[in-house]
Amino acid sequence: MSSPNEITPGHLRRLIGTPVCPVVVDVCTDEDFAQDPRLIPGAIRHRHTDMNGLIERLQGRASVIVCQKGCKLSQGVVSWLQSNGATSEYLTGGVMAWRDAGMPLVPVATIPSNADGTTVWITPTRPKIDRIACPWLIRRFVDREAKFLFVSGSEVENAAEQFGATPFDVEGVHFGHRGDRCTFDTMLDEFELKCPALGRLALAVRAADTNRHDLHPVAPGLLAISVGLSRQYSDDQQQLAAGMALYDGLFRWARDGAEEGHDWPHEPA
Repeated sequence: MSSPNEITPGHLRRLIGTPVCPVVVDVCTDEDFAQDPRLIPGAIRHRHTDMNGLIERLQGRASVIVCQKGCKLSQGVVSWLQSNGATSEYLTGGVMAWRDAGMPLVPVATIPSNADGTTVWITPTRPKIDRIACPWLIRRFVDREAKFLFVSGSEVENAAEQFGATPFDVEGVHFGHRGDRCTFDTMLDEFELKCPALGRLALAVRAADTNRHDLHPVAPGLLAISVGLSRQYSDDQQQLAAGMALYDGLFRWARDGAEEGHDWPHEPA
């Protein structure tokens, strides 16, 4: 019989990428993590010996604790958190079970974090498609606390240096367009985020962002909504917040509803 404090890899997979996903905390020892330095999408690393720091870091949010095999470390951390009134579960079988099920893992070496472990990204102001889709991808699958800066295109390089930020979706940078593929595609490749739903969403983003609407029927609608949001908000951060909700819906469509149609009347008279 399963424990009421555990969550299966399949269940966690359904939560990752959604706004209701708990904070995934990797508490593997340094030795265990060095054997396979990859993270479950969106996970953070934290030492199991620093429970007070973890409680402060979670700020009351629900969590899923992950260790190598889902045994003593993750179960002990969950029990400690619960003793402090927190909502927490451990991942059945740990990161090894997740890996063995063929689910994606993000190599930590691909995440451009600062010395304090945070990620800061910078791109030209007035975003529309790629420059909203990419922040959504990062916050849902790489770093939920990522910061995004929007500056004029001519200032991206200098501002990136001043603020320790990683530029994206500008010409000549690592996280940019490659050939006929857009920055969203590049990030999926770099972070090794391969799954059917993200692949379907990537095609729609690419079609809209590169003005090749023949690639996907969603493209004209995505372009229309993106342009509308850019006209509705003069504050890029407010537009990003609205765009997060847009891409949350698109992800669930790509994952669960791409085959669903709609017509009227719903039933014969």
